[in-house]
Amino acid sequence: MSSVARAHWDIAAIMGGLYGDGIIGLKGAFDRAWVMQMREDIDTLFEEARRVPGGALPRGPQRYYVEFHPERVRGFIDMATHPWFVAVCEAVLGPDYRIVELGFDIPFPGAADQPWHRDFPSPAATLRGRRLNSLAFNLTAVDTVHEMGPLEIALGTQWDDLSLYPRGMFPPRELWPRYEERKVERIPKMGDISARSALTIHRGTANRSSEARPVLVIGVDAPDATNANHHDLQITQAYAQGLPARVKDHLTFRLVDELEPVVQHHVIEGLLKPAY
Repeated sequence: MSSVARAHWDIAAIMGGLYGDGIIGLKGAFDRAWVMQMREDIDTLFEEARRVPGGALPRGPQRYYVEFHPERVRGFIDMATHPWFVAVCEAVLGPDYRIVELGFDIPFPGAADQPWHRDFPSPAATLRGRRLNSLAFNLTAVDTVHEMGPLEIALGTQWDDLSLYPRGMFPPRELWPRYEERKVERIPKMGDISARSALTIHRGTANRSSEARPVLVIGVDAPDATNANHHDLQITQAYAQGLPARVKDHLTFRLVDELEPVVQHHVIEGLLKPAY
């Protein structure tokens, strides 16, 4: 582990939080001006994605997910080199972790409660080996309030075996009381960052406000994980020349002369209807 990561963060607490509750966070990781710049880039990217087939995928009524390339957000290097981000990745995923996904989720006013779910089926490393081999980092672009439909996460459920249920991702309704009992509501402010196992059962809730609630997502894999197969991060030759080695060495990417639009393949059909 890097000397910076070792010096500042309690590795036992990181491991305990992600293997226990399934989510941890750091308040005030970035200043508000930095987050406002990120929001500007998200808004631009969303408008572009809406014009590309497969660019903005629905995740339920009035809720979308968009993937993008690293150089399209001005703060990417700041995110990828933040000492807490590095410490968490190294502690849980090992020194050869890989950034495989960049995207953002936007629940607009009118977004409905999602069904309880995880983002993809549990790999054998987790289901049988009891090891986390991927993480999702979230950075809110707004000061979240309850009316915006925040994330609810059912603590400790990253270890649940859903292999007998649809796609290994959606627990049946008769199990929902378990998740209701364990749920916590996440109310992050601008500048906060969280890390979670995408296997921890969670849901987005109804946005009853008049504002959108965009959240940036960074997906990171251990060397044995395969989530990169569902994504297509690209960087241009010009961008690669100025990318620090400590970022480039941890980035799974395709080198291109010009960026191509992201056509997303990770459609989650179970999220296209609200959970009534």
